[in-house]
Amino acid sequence: MKWITMGAAVLLIGVGSAVAQPPPPTYAPVPPPRIEVVPPAPAGPVIWQPGHWRWDGYRYIWIGGRYVQRRPYYGHYVAGHWRWAPRLGRYVWRPAHWE
Repeated sequence: MKWITMGAAVLLIGVGSAVAQPPPPTYAPVPPPRIEVVPPAPAGPVIWQPGHWRWDGYRYIWIGGRYVQRRPYYGHYVAGHWRWAPRLGRYVWRPAHWE
């Protein structure tokens, strides 16, 4: 997943898809990245979860970014991203998680 910071509040976000949906067909390339304006953080310990493209079985739909509650003692936050699955011979979506 690509992340390029553009100023204090704008991110260029990579692409992705949802876990429960079937993988997109080979003829449906992932749309280009979108620029998101990150709003000021609400009070409390939060982390920005960037937006991503989700395949709904027919087309890609943009899921906007949002703030999520920071989880103490869980290490660091890993945003959702595409990952190559050699056994499947294709990329699969790995959802956001804490490590």
